[in-house]
Amino acid sequence: MKYVSTRGQAAPVDFVGACLAGLAPDGGLYVPETYPQIAPAGPDEPYAQVAARILSAFAGDAIRETDMLAMCERAYASFAHHSVAPLTQAGAGLWLMELHHGPTLAFKDVAMQIIAQLYDYMLGKSGKRLSIVCATSGDTGGAAAAAFAGARHADLFILHPHERISPVQRLFMTTTGASNVTNLAVDGDFDDCQAIVKSLFADKAFANSVGLSGVNSINWARIAAQSVYYATAQAAFGRKIRFVVPSGNMGDALAGYVAARCGLMTGGFEIACAVNENDALARLFNTGVMSRSPAVATPSPAMDISVPSNFERLLYEATGRDGDAVRSVYDRYKQAGEAALPETAIGRLGCVGITAATVSNADTLAEMARFEAETGWLICPHTAVGTFRARQLPRSDIATIVLATAAAAKFPETVKEATGLDAPLPHRSGALLARGEVFDRLPADLSAIRGAIEAKTHTVP
Repeated sequence: MKYVSTRGQAAPVDFVGACLAGLAPDGGLYVPETYPQIAPAGPDEPYAQVAARILSAFAGDAIRETDMLAMCERAYASFAHHSVAPLTQAGAGLWLMELHHGPTLAFKDVAMQIIAQLYDYMLGKSGKRLSIVCATSGDTGGAAAAAFAGARHADLFILHPHERISPVQRLFMTTTGASNVTNLAVDGDFDDCQAIVKSLFADKAFANSVGLSGVNSINWARIAAQSVYYATAQAAFGRKIRFVVPSGNMGDALAGYVAARCGLMTGGFEIACAVNENDALARLFNTGVMSRSPAVATPSPAMDISVPSNFERLLYEATGRDGDAVRSVYDRYKQAGEAALPETAIGRLGCVGITAATVSNADTLAEMARFEAETGWLICPHTAVGTFRARQLPRSDIATIVLATAAAAKFPETVKEATGLDAPLPHRSGALLARGEVFDRLPADLSAIRGAIEAKTHTVP
């Protein structure tokens, strides 16, 4: 298996190179040179076994299948539900795929737990140590902290927007007590954090000096790991499925597209991206124009993103894998803050089975109350963006699955505002409240962040 850059100016790499690098040297994102064709999941096949088969197909000869299975079994042993991503019926023709049974109560755990296993395995083989940098709008940071805490071969640096995530989300990042995890609260929004991370990677001398790597949703291993639960959903239903995906950076929705490209969605599929008032992704699909506006705070903060990074991978496919065309779009966007997509790409985007629509803040809060009244269940505001969008879609005999991306307990203030009810942490997470937080507050300044990383990596043996 080889991986190429969406911008066409980087040499192909293997699975290990694509995972450990994160971003390609030319600024693009890695995608498989050709998509492997993978046998669909069986209805009784254990989740870890499905994951091992899919990830082994993406890894090729880089990792032995027996080692991959052992890593997947360790990764998912910590989940509170043996199915990892169970399906729960919420109404006529409507299901939730519960992706919040991992250690930090969010879907990011599904990918991050196996990524940490992969990194320690690959780095142990090479004898290297990496500095992993992670910009987060809420859940990625906590999932990364839980997965990499105590890792033997990696140091983790988490950038989160100061006071722009929920207190519970922050606790999952800042209370590990692990010496290899550093939390940086940045005075800015998520896009500021993401821009700093990209600039760190662009500084080749710095990146090489600290062994920089990334585990944001741009990391290919995360996309591959998230494609697994689409495969297990297909195995459970055996027919066409409509997935409604709360979307910010578009990694979760892209994973469904990847599952389909690999032959895992045998019944057919639709993916409806549900975005909040930061509607850049919806504007991209509905107007064919990439434009940036400042991110605004919403009840669903993990989706407060104005630049959906993973769209670049879909654009690469829609241009016929034309790296020059993709690079031209992003160069224009960088210079002018706006860029129209090529006409041929716009036409092809309409045929990939993915749509996007916006849900307002008011509708999100009202949906949380309505869903509780109808089912007795509390849902997080991100999931509510999805269930509201599901109500708008035409009724049909297609099963509709909303990805429940986080537990309501991660957003107790918003749940209380919307429903008047408390959303306490489950017993297994209660100890967080008694732990001391550790984080450093820094300006949204590249040199300040770079200095903080250098100071820590220079003290690590």
